[in-house]
Amino acid sequence: MFITTKGRNALKIMIDLARHEGEGYIPLGDIAERQKESLKYLETSASQLSAAGLVVSARGKSGGYKLARMAEEYTVAEILVSGEGSLAPVQCIDSGCENAGTCMTLPLFKELDEVIMNFLTSKTLKDLLK
Repeated sequence: MFITTKGRNALKIMIDLARHEGEGYIPLGDIAERQKESLKYLETSASQLSAAGLVVSARGKSGGYKLARMAEEYTVAEILVSGEGSLAPVQCIDSGCENAGTCMTLPLFKELDEVIMNFLTSKTLKDLLK
């Protein structure tokens, strides 16, 4: 498993929004400044978070983003998946493989995938605020 900038940025946006929960819509430019990230990179991640229903967006002068739910209702896994698409340690877990029936390494990687997902699902956005 390799978490790219997309996944890390999705997590940074969500943590920042959680820290500023209750302040209304937060402009992405403010998040970019606080996180010392490129606004352009964050725009892609924010769009993915919005498409996944994890954030609510509003346009205009007082627009921006805010969490769609309470921070404790988000798992780190769902946030990362919104940016990455998959967290599987090897591609064949998601796409299948013609050698799956005889592959001697597949059981190991399936078990690793389960451990990774159990860990990331056990952590909430609220946990990351501590």
